[in-house]
Amino acid sequence: MTDYRARSMWLDDLPGELVPRPSLPGPTDVDVAIVGAGFTGLWTAYYLKKADPHLRVAVLEREIAGFGASGRNGGWCHTTFPGSRELAARTHGRQAVKDQQRALHQTVYEIARVVDEEGIDARFHLGGQLDLALTPVQLLRLRETVDYERSWGFGEDDYRALGAAEMRERIRVAGCLGAGFTPHGAAVDPARLARGLADVVEKVGVPIYERTPVTGIAPHLAVTPAGDVRAEVVVRATEAFTPELPGFERTVVPIYSLMVGTEPLPRSFWDEVGWSGREVFGDFRFLIFYAMRTADDRIAIGGRGAPYHYGSRLSEEYERDPVVREHLRALLGELFPTLEGVRVTHHWGGAIAAARDWYTSTGLDRSTGMAWAGAYVGDGVSTTNLAGRTLRDLILGRETELTSLPWVDHRSKPWEPEPLRWIGVNAALRAMGSADEAELRTGRPSRRATYVKKLIGA
Repeated sequence: MTDYRARSMWLDDLPGELVPRPSLPGPTDVDVAIVGAGFTGLWTAYYLKKADPHLRVAVLEREIAGFGASGRNGGWCHTTFPGSRELAARTHGRQAVKDQQRALHQTVYEIARVVDEEGIDARFHLGGQLDLALTPVQLLRLRETVDYERSWGFGEDDYRALGAAEMRERIRVAGCLGAGFTPHGAAVDPARLARGLADVVEKVGVPIYERTPVTGIAPHLAVTPAGDVRAEVVVRATEAFTPELPGFERTVVPIYSLMVGTEPLPRSFWDEVGWSGREVFGDFRFLIFYAMRTADDRIAIGGRGAPYHYGSRLSEEYERDPVVREHLRALLGELFPTLEGVRVTHHWGGAIAAARDWYTSTGLDRSTGMAWAGAYVGDGVSTTNLAGRTLRDLILGRETELTSLPWVDHRSKPWEPEPLRWIGVNAALRAMGSADEAELRTGRPSRRATYVKKLIGA
């Protein structure tokens, strides 16, 4: 039996037994077959069944609900939309792009509503998001970010700059020169959200077949070892596992993001640093990090930097890296010097998915009955909810504000074949890291990262 608790601190902390649900007993016919029981698949099932209780919906999951990124991520429910606003505006216009961002702002509060109404113990806390400026270069980038948000019509209620003194009133981070703040953000225990949502989905009448690998999808068909599932609509909600499906090998690349979690920290530490609002925070470096205070007073912190593996391979052995683990622990000591040498109780990771143009998308091909959502580039906790509501409207044939947003039916071109993919992605990761090092060394903005982003289409 797979030790699912070992895959993340969040899964390890779940109450009760973590026993897989029954597998698919045999071939079946449904109206909608959803492949993947992560956030995308679960939100889609939830909203479909709530909108039409008579709809026959089934969810097929290779492991257990919340096994992938949904049960391992950084606990950020925030409103960064993957992809270039300018790229979307060229084809859809600026107002449509603004509408899309507003929809994502509102999504944070929609998740809060469902968690409350359905009684999901997700430890959801609306504290907002902070983008820290830890160097003069990052302070410049903060000012540019504020100007950028203003140029798109988003005011101080959406994003504003905090000075160093104002920042210290929230969290006392060593060397912090200021921060950007948006109230549209929350901390959440992602595994509790995923598992709780799965329970709700079952209660509204949707079966979740776990330990049921889907080995292929085609128009109106999902293939499993237990038999074929025939459906009017097949929803691909497989994110970083997508390249393992025949015919989808170059749709996205899986990129690993790794995390550590500390032991519960004493009251004396929290009295020293504040952080009573439980804001999630990162900074303006290129190889990002992300941190949050958990409901049981740990710090969970993660970051990019782990390599892309040839052929889009996924493996449990890639989910931990002693070098990254020590880097994250050292980063904790830099942010909070009194934590130098703090005990790390958990180290884990998982893969996120990126499309070739780094633009997330959702859609439905009515001619084949094949629907999809994904390529969230690590920003999926909130975006998946927006995807679920959008797929509901598309599958039910509704024309709504959601179905007209720019990401709907966006088609990214495939990634290059190997070895070009391996060379390009890892070169980009190394360049981002070296750009961060150059900025620390010189105190000047690095152009290297800008060139790399243009090269890879980010």
